[in-house]
Amino acid sequence: MQRALIPLVALVVLILDQVSKWAVVFGLNLDQRIEIDVFPPYLVFRMAWNYGMNFGLMAQGSILGRAMLIAVALVISGWVWVWVLREKSGPRAQVAAGLLIGGALGNVIDRILYGAVADFLNMSCCGIDNPYAFNLADTGIFFGVVGLVLFSNFAGGNAPPRQPRRRKTP
Repeated sequence: MQRALIPLVALVVLILDQVSKWAVVFGLNLDQRIEIDVFPPYLVFRMAWNYGMNFGLMAQGSILGRAMLIAVALVISGWVWVWVLREKSGPRAQVAAGLLIGGALGNVIDRILYGAVADFLNMSCCGIDNPYAFNLADTGIFFGVVGLVLFSNFAGGNAPPRQPRRRKTP
């Protein structure tokens, strides 16, 4: 059953991401309206087509650039899946891997369908005006990375406890 955690979590994140994008961007016509106040400033739907990576980095908008970002996302997703299974990581690391993979695949689908990633969530608080938008896939990627750092065997999250070293007495 544990081996099924990664694809199950990835599929849930992928479906939630794509359904939310379709519902908000096209169902609420956010792509035409550009901004919808939901619970300002804490939650605003603000349309942003991201042609690059986080915060629009490497946003050339070219077909080659898009293909490279798709390839990188697919390679990293495959590597994480194999790594977590090969290391025999526990369920928390597998859930984290599923979050990351599902989020990455959600953004890959956007790049294939629209040529860019549909970002629409904007959150500000406490006098700080956040100009950036993100989506549920980005959230999955973020929490997936944090989870892998905390719970993977590499990080010691699922490693067996170490035995204390015995000091040699002269």
